[in-house]
Amino acid sequence: MSRPEALSCNELVELVTEYLEGTLSATDRERFEEHLQKCEPCMIYLDQMRQTIRALGSLPEESIPEHAKQALLEAFRNWKKTQGA
Repeated sequence: MSRPEALSCNELVELVTEYLEGTLSATDRERFEEHLQKCEPCMIYLDQMRQTIRALGSLPEESIPEHAKQALLEAFRNWKKTQGA
């Protein structure tokens, strides 16, 4: 059985939400955690994401102005297009 390819920093960033939600496959979770052991910037990024979720997780959706909500949704929809995917 071949060893899965190492995860890049860009791939980790794309998978961080799934990692935090516990929805990564066992193989991807292993690759994710192996990368974290060797990459301090990604460890910091993951910690920042956790802090952001804790800070913003208590904000009710109703507190977000409609124009801001629409701008965020549009940015997320177009994100892959701007990343050259």
